[in-house]
Amino acid sequence: MTEARITVNGKETPIAPAAPHTTALDFLRERGLTGTKEGCAEGECGACSVLVARPGVNKPTDWVAVNACLLPAAALDGQEVITSEGLATVGEPGTPATLHPVQEEMAARGGSQCGYCTPGFICSMASEYYRPDRCAHAAPAGGTEPADAEHGPNGFDLHALSGNLCRCTGYRPIRDAAFAVGAPTDEDPLAQRREQSPPAPVATEYTRGGQVFLRPATLAEVLRLLRERPDAVVVAGSTDWGVEVNIRSRRADCVIAVDRLPELRELRVESDHVEIGAALTLTEIERSLDGRVPLLAELFPQFASRLIRNSATLGGNLGTGSPIGDSPPALLALDASVVLADADGEREVPLADYFTGYRQSVRRPDELIRAVRVPLPLSPVVAFHKITKRRFDDISSVAVAFALDIEDGIVRKARIGLGGVAATPIRALAVEAALEGQPWAAATVEAAARILQTQGTPMNDHRASAGYRSAMLGQSLLKLYARTTEGVSS
Repeated sequence: MTEARITVNGKETPIAPAAPHTTALDFLRERGLTGTKEGCAEGECGACSVLVARPGVNKPTDWVAVNACLLPAAALDGQEVITSEGLATVGEPGTPATLHPVQEEMAARGGSQCGYCTPGFICSMASEYYRPDRCAHAAPAGGTEPADAEHGPNGFDLHALSGNLCRCTGYRPIRDAAFAVGAPTDEDPLAQRREQSPPAPVATEYTRGGQVFLRPATLAEVLRLLRERPDAVVVAGSTDWGVEVNIRSRRADCVIAVDRLPELRELRVESDHVEIGAALTLTEIERSLDGRVPLLAELFPQFASRLIRNSATLGGNLGTGSPIGDSPPALLALDASVVLADADGEREVPLADYFTGYRQSVRRPDELIRAVRVPLPLSPVVAFHKITKRRFDDISSVAVAFALDIEDGIVRKARIGLGGVAATPIRALAVEAALEGQPWAAATVEAAARILQTQGTPMNDHRASAGYRSAMLGQSLLKLYARTTEGVSS
């Protein structure tokens, strides 16, 4: 066990004397790196974005943008962090720094006015700049037209900026800057760094003021600790716990980090199922699966923002038990199950039986979600509909996931997962029964849509009325039917 420290912009920096709950944002600002800003303290504005060296999907290392306002500084023990200040190249004393290509384009194209959000945009943009396969999706040499509305001719994916908000500049010049950056040069030190492995996870025991942050080295050690400390808070990406710390001033005597445990970071495709490690980030899952589970491929772009997906995990999303979590409806439609581990062994629980009440489940305090299993083969007709006030980076009013087997015009199997209409995510069992064995035809779907409107116990709140939620359930099924029959004569 070594002294907890973070490599920030190439310089090792001790975490002490920060308290275990101190965010990476506050840790950096206290050390003079004030480009990292606090805008919302909830991971919604991106002003706090920084780059972290993480295991890569296509190269040994990826530079991943994360919300520094949500991560405890102690969670970065042993890791490498680059802030907006660290992107520029500093020359000899007395000479001006050389701007990073992303910074140059933002300046040249008027991408900053007040500048408050700019460092966060810069870091998120730099993460996409260094994405190894970005240039492979660029337009042919000399092409100037974007591949589509969300990708530039340089292959830049605007989803990389979906977690960054700007209130004064306007997004057009920021998009122009993003679409103007070229490819990293061979001399670029951060591009070269991708060819080496990221720092290996380190065991952490950081104690201050009666609070302790622990990162055990093995799953067995975590499970032993959970049996001894059932009051401990388990964190992976801290995208939920970080909000509790910042907004509700929650504190924990013991926090256990599981985000780097190898046993929770495997993704395997077997003959009869896909197993997804509970501590893989959603971005890692998305890029590793590469569309092999189409329903999840529809879910991921609508799940919060890229900044959140770079830290959030399926284990965390299910572990919170929230009735408006984005992943449960899709996983319910996929007939998924969770693998729960404790010090004595494992058990597999169908997700349909996992939730027992508002933010409650069958998981015991000494158990940990190790993995999520999705059975194969997959249903061919799928859709994920998330109804929100804005397209990205928002909490759903209603979420509906469909997975249907339709053979010879007959619905052989139907699975429908719902979120936001009850105290827990639920299956629309009555609708599934109304569809199965029936022709996939307008009359069947309209009757089933009326039943779907009655599912759950939707409530009135600031996001939507109960009546609106019910109406959207029925409309979601009608929308799916319209999509599957478009261009087909009746």
